[in-house]
Amino acid sequence: MKKMIIVAVLSLFAILPTEAQYRIGRYPTSHSRVNQRYGYRENFFGLRIGPAFTSVHSDDSYLDSGLQTGINIGMAAGFNIAYRAPLYLETGLYYTEKGGNTKFDGAKMTYDLNYIEVPLVIKYIYEVDPDFNIQPFLGVYGAVGIGGKVKNFGNRVAASSFSNDLFHRGDAGIRIGCGVGFDMFYADMTYDLGLANISDDSFDTATNGAFMINIGMNF
Repeated sequence: MKKMIIVAVLSLFAILPTEAQYRIGRYPTSHSRVNQRYGYRENFFGLRIGPAFTSVHSDDSYLDSGLQTGINIGMAAGFNIAYRAPLYLETGLYYTEKGGNTKFDGAKMTYDLNYIEVPLVIKYIYEVDPDFNIQPFLGVYGAVGIGGKVKNFGNRVAASSFSNDLFHRGDAGIRIGCGVGFDMFYADMTYDLGLANISDDSFDTATNGAFMINIGMNF
């Protein structure tokens, strides 16, 4: 499943044109509608990929973890919501690898929590010049767990992360970050602050945290 998702999104990158007459601000292309009076694009579509540095925060030392590295890959779509300003509602669909690692009885233990994630953020695109812009954003995300393994390297036992009373599949929280655009290219730094309790234990809580660095293209 994980390989299929990654291959599908990478295939979209591969079929993009090598050259594009694109500007994030006031220059229209056949892919975007433009507010004719104020010059702002009414919508955009983008592809994203990058590393995710994640951890699980818990009041249970069994679940509280150090950093683990995964991948974040997906697509985004933005829609202008202010007629006189470059203010956008952005959403998308991402495959994100979260989780953490710790020690249990002196042995290394890792838990992979792989999600399909849907963010919903408000983004302001500040145009520095016709080629370069800054894009701060704030919003929320929701996610559903689709796979992952908990591995105890001491006894060499692995189990599904979302079974055996370990983790809930549902997750949600706050998303904050800032992106930059240069011509058709895009990069951002994003932090997901999990608010939902993902622990399946009735007495303990656990939340996700993830810092992500994405690169991609908008068109």
